[in-house]
Amino acid sequence: MERSAIDRIAEKSVVASFTSIGPRLRRRLFGWRPLERYTLDGRVVVLTGATSGIGRAAADIIAALGATLVIVGRDAEKSTALVERLRHESGNGSIEAVIADLGRLDDVRAVAETLAERHPRIDVLAHNAGALFPRRRRAGDGTDLAVELMVAAPFLLTGLLLPRLRGGAHSPADRPSPGRVLTMSSGGMYTEPLTVEGLEMEEADYAGAAQYARAKRAQVVLNELWAARVPATDIVFHALHPGWVDTPGMTEALPTFSRLLAALGLSRTAREGADTLVWLAADDRALGSSGRFWLDREPRAVHRMARTRASDTPRRREALWHWCEDHTGWSFEGGATEEAGVVGGSPKPSPG
Repeated sequence: MERSAIDRIAEKSVVASFTSIGPRLRRRLFGWRPLERYTLDGRVVVLTGATSGIGRAAADIIAALGATLVIVGRDAEKSTALVERLRHESGNGSIEAVIADLGRLDDVRAVAETLAERHPRIDVLAHNAGALFPRRRRAGDGTDLAVELMVAAPFLLTGLLLPRLRGGAHSPADRPSPGRVLTMSSGGMYTEPLTVEGLEMEEADYAGAAQYARAKRAQVVLNELWAARVPATDIVFHALHPGWVDTPGMTEALPTFSRLLAALGLSRTAREGADTLVWLAADDRALGSSGRFWLDREPRAVHRMARTRASDTPRRREALWHWCEDHTGWSFEGGATEEAGVVGGSPKPSPG
């Protein structure tokens, strides 16, 4: 049986794809190039959610590959400790932290300003920050915190940094390749349809796993919408999911499921969960398409069920985009032109 056929069978089975079986099988099937053989010398990588789990594993690898790595974190103590450890262990002195709570849109705007001031060009923007809240939590403006953190914040940060991702003050001839925007979604998004009116679940119906999955579905759709708006010669956009990974966040949010996977030896390690994120940041294959959804270094379908496919209409997609613009106060209209001291896009009045 040919390798791609074996891979498709594994993908359809879910368990063979999402668990630790997936990367181990596919590494042998396709002869994966080890991440250590890549280099990110001379590239600027911005990574959110780097202080634990998958993000920390990704930060370890990216630092070792020589990138100028900027981690964006909420906890100053943890972020500083991570920077110091990465510098020491990798021998890479080009690692820094920007402290921000991505559940606050004012902090997102401040992060964008800081990054634009420090870096004329950003090669990779990796949205990895996320959380599943068993009990509803709200951002300062009253928005569901999962939606603010995983939908609104990545949308706003991407929009504000478009000029830097496109090359900033550098001419096209100076740019080695298009910028890359990578979004860590979740296999859980397969369970929820696209919704805008119900993006924030009603209080009486709130369920943490479902709210998380709705936000992750929105991430994948927005990834496709960005790719449709921005030429792949400027920036490529990719979303991915890590499979079922043994992380503190997973254990806390879904303890029974996590214990079962661990007992069966099926949990992925954080490094296995981070593999495709780092690979998309480093490998040239990522530049051959835009708007894809990946697992284990291969593009995957974005729907597994008829009901989610039926929900994914052009009208609802545009409604999601407009919700993001209205909620964040950032608009794509007019393009991502850059003026002195100003990051990209056309500002709208704050929605208050």
